[in-house]
Amino acid sequence: MDEALIGALIASTLRVATPLILCALAGLLAERSGVVDIGLEGKMLFAAFAAAAGGAAFGSTVIALLLAMGVAVALSWLHGFACVSHRGDQVVSGMAIDIIAAGLTVVLGIAWFHQGGQTPPVADTVRLHALWPGASAALGPALGEGLLSHNLLVYLTLALVGGVWWLVYRTRFGLRLRAVGENPHMVDAAGVSVIRLRYAALTLNGMLCGLAGSYLVLAQNASFAPNMTAGRGFMALAALIFGHWRPVPALLACLLFGFLDAAAIRLQGVSLPGIGEVPVQAVQALPYLLTVILLAGFIGRTTAPKALGVPYVKER
Repeated sequence: MDEALIGALIASTLRVATPLILCALAGLLAERSGVVDIGLEGKMLFAAFAAAAGGAAFGSTVIALLLAMGVAVALSWLHGFACVSHRGDQVVSGMAIDIIAAGLTVVLGIAWFHQGGQTPPVADTVRLHALWPGASAALGPALGEGLLSHNLLVYLTLALVGGVWWLVYRTRFGLRLRAVGENPHMVDAAGVSVIRLRYAALTLNGMLCGLAGSYLVLAQNASFAPNMTAGRGFMALAALIFGHWRPVPALLACLLFGFLDAAAIRLQGVSLPGIGEVPVQAVQALPYLLTVILLAGFIGRTTAPKALGVPYVKER
């Protein structure tokens, strides 16, 4: 295979997988604490809108990132208020966040920018750029373009996989987080607040969703467009389930989704022997088809945290 093609595939895989990885890690933290998070899609979408609106209005990358994380954390707290504080249905609350985000971002975009729900393009100075723009020429396509041509957020995302693993499996907070997702009554009996732990997990969840949404605007597209997340939150949820609620396997599943998406772009217009030209629609459906297959084939074979989706009622 051509080295340039290999480099392009590796680079595209990492770029496409970055928001999926961030969302999968966000879902992992929430669901390890016992809170089902179907609202990953909505939080990422609203964060993308906040990053685009903030970046266009203030011309600052930092403000765009902070606004994106702040909006996503607020939605996570809203989810916690409904499900943790008031023991509501976690799936319904998550879907409500998805629906609210899909509608409200368009309404606010029309009201504020008058561009059919879109935002103005973010200035080039606000966007995230490659740390080593000349890496491909210096080190070759496979290493230079494939691994070293990315912006800071891509490398931060890969580092966060190790960081979340360390947090969940090597810290006291992580031990309590896993315990509250398995047996919250035991955690409460030990004198640790179940509600406080779950809100802490949801806060971290919102911050990661905010980074995922801001990446779509600051690194991929220059502006917000309605429903621009295109199901990535549900892909991340499928990767999380496929990865058995563990960071590294979830990372591998996200990279698989990213590779399929990158390969789908390369396959558009290509004529395969004995098949002919592959329809664009069939190629674009590959990542979503894999999502359905993974959910159908593995959701019954994986062991979720025992208290996942179960409202906690304090014993008297």
